[in-house]
Amino acid sequence: MGDGPSFPSSSPREYAHRPANRLGDLTLFRIETLQNVQIGLPNVRMTGSAGIILSAADQVCLMTGSATGKQEPLAGGTRTLRLAVGVGALALAAVFLSSPAAATATASPGGGDPAPTPTATATVPVEERATFAYGKHYRQRMDIWWRKDGVTRPAVFVIHGGWWSGGDKKYMTEVTRSYFQLGYVVVNINYRLAQDAPWPAQRTDTLDAIATVRRHFAQFNLDPDRYALLGFSAGGHIAAAVGTYGDGVPGLRGVVGISPVVSPRTAYEDGDEGADHEQRKLRKATIALAGGCEPIECPRIWSSMEVPLHATQGDAPMLSVHSADEFVPPYQSEMLKQALNSVGVAMNIRAVPGFVHSSPLYREPGVAESVQSWIIARLAH
Repeated sequence: MGDGPSFPSSSPREYAHRPANRLGDLTLFRIETLQNVQIGLPNVRMTGSAGIILSAADQVCLMTGSATGKQEPLAGGTRTLRLAVGVGALALAAVFLSSPAAATATASPGGGDPAPTPTATATVPVEERATFAYGKHYRQRMDIWWRKDGVTRPAVFVIHGGWWSGGDKKYMTEVTRSYFQLGYVVVNINYRLAQDAPWPAQRTDTLDAIATVRRHFAQFNLDPDRYALLGFSAGGHIAAAVGTYGDGVPGLRGVVGISPVVSPRTAYEDGDEGADHEQRKLRKATIALAGGCEPIECPRIWSSMEVPLHATQGDAPMLSVHSADEFVPPYQSEMLKQALNSVGVAMNIRAVPGFVHSSPLYREPGVAESVQSWIIARLAH
């Protein structure tokens, strides 16, 4: 099902320690066209149409529906996108994103303090979404949501779950939209699944997606040194694995996992005799992620999958959210917290009453808002 890894000669470890303007050696190709969009926010109206295409020579041209750059009417017309975003999170984002340290503000006429952006009456051209390839495999795709208003913004990378063998970025569209509405550049990624390539392909893909976007930061008005990761379930494992990769990934300010499987070995053991259906399924998923071999057969791969073993003082702070009684229990994150704290890195764990997992947990009252507030604080400066 698909081909194997197709990357430039540089390894992901080399990517992690190279300057931002040299990261992501693969050419960035546009896959999908854009549509007009109106983003509905309290007292904020933003409209736009044209998108950016990066050609093989990294040329930038305007695109309104044609692969050649010819001006053509966009299909679909104007659509309204709406998602409830916490009022507190919006207020925090407005403060942080309008500060001189966080964005390029417009000076007020006659001097004085810069005017915060966006303003209550701002009309800003934006792109709803464009899909780009960061590799040759059909799963190596990412949706990028950005504004071309000249304001440099932090980024949030969203990583879907699905037992490492399923799921898709399309299921993260509402989450992506919510962070776009908060003012961020948002990158919603797909990655190769376990049946396409075993571990560490999923971590490698995420590192390469990050590296590619950072290399093209100017086209997306992106601050390459201020971004966070938000992963769900298996995607939370991938996010945490990136967060503990090497001696720290440049520019990464924070990692959030919603029901993250930070210890596949623990999940493997929990899925043994006496386990419930989800625990047994997760045990099988960890074996598939390891290429079909169990821990005793390939300990090096299982060690690589085990996030707490790779904590270093250069890692980004983390936030982990679990239901108290779900099949990926909070004690998995407690293992990572202990490892990170031992090297001086902060980690917060929130346990919510109940048993829901991943996206349903994120939709529980107050969870999304608390995660948004944490990310906003991490990306403030």
